[in-house]
Amino acid sequence: MVKDELELIYPTKEMKKEILEFKNEFIENREKIHGSAQLDKFDDFDEWLRKTQNDLSLNTVGKGRVPASLYLTVRKSDKKIVGILQIRHQLNEKLLNYGGHIGDSIRPSERKKGYATEQIRLALIKCKDLGIDRVLMQCVKENVGSRKSIINNGGILRSECYVIEEDCICQNYVISLKKRFSDKTFGNRAKNTIYHMKNIKTNEFTGDVVYYHFTNVMEKMILPKGITILDNNYTWIEFYDYNSKVKLSACYNEKNEIIEWYFDIAMRIGKENEIPFEDDLYLDVVVTPGGEIILLDEDELKETYEKLEITKDEFDMAYREANELMKKLKNKVPQLKKFTDKYLKMFSNKIS
Repeated sequence: MVKDELELIYPTKEMKKEILEFKNEFIENREKIHGSAQLDKFDDFDEWLRKTQNDLSLNTVGKGRVPASLYLTVRKSDKKIVGILQIRHQLNEKLLNYGGHIGDSIRPSERKKGYATEQIRLALIKCKDLGIDRVLMQCVKENVGSRKSIINNGGILRSECYVIEEDCICQNYVISLKKRFSDKTFGNRAKNTIYHMKNIKTNEFTGDVVYYHFTNVMEKMILPKGITILDNNYTWIEFYDYNSKVKLSACYNEKNEIIEWYFDIAMRIGKENEIPFEDDLYLDVVVTPGGEIILLDEDELKETYEKLEITKDEFDMAYREANELMKKLKNKVPQLKKFTDKYLKMFSNKIS
């Protein structure tokens, strides 16, 4: 098991000998060190180390560049540097076309051990902490190992382009950190939750329906208007249609009264290891029992677009899906209630 064999650490002066040995292995192999803040181009180690520190802040990073964090990937058992990576805290037009959020390299003598996949997994945790929702990674099309390490971490191919500087075809992959898996939806908010999933194939719905009944809620969910949507003995039902961009959640109180219907606009609705998930695309549509239709989280969608984490087509798709959905939902509360109540009754009878 490679998982937990490695750790990411910042470079220090005390590691100079190990870092230079790492650098020399690439030079002897006549390779560029991707994600190294140009370690292979610096003759002065101290100057390179100062650059990695200056790169951390927008105030000290060079003109036209973005803040970035550099990490050495160290094997815990013997403290050997097996890889290096740089995480750019945001994108600009240049990085959008070539570079992405993460640049990385694995030491030539340490390849084909699964380290590249694990190195990226650890980097994604750092990306999450930085507030990056959709991580752009790029690799040369012919580099099978690099491509596999990205795909192993959930990378989805977005596009290909020719890069003049490298004289190669570059593949652009997106790794979403906005995936919500049905078995992890509520995190530590609720304990002893009754969870059931059923695959449905009917004329009105095809996909997986997930039922949650909360018997011990550690942290209530209360909307800004003071409406509680998660508490002891509440029930949620989620509908995962894998041919749709919309995931429906129906929220019921302890009396089995509908509180609201919540529609997530998704980049993708899918299934991994038999667990349904939605790749959230920020916009949400809420329908109240009284028939009010509310569009939420436009600011989040706009912010993500401005950070270049989604394309104009994806931005437009989110609004198109939301607007079409709101039109369909107008004056449809009775039908919506009849639909979700049927599944509430089905699951309730099953567990009673």
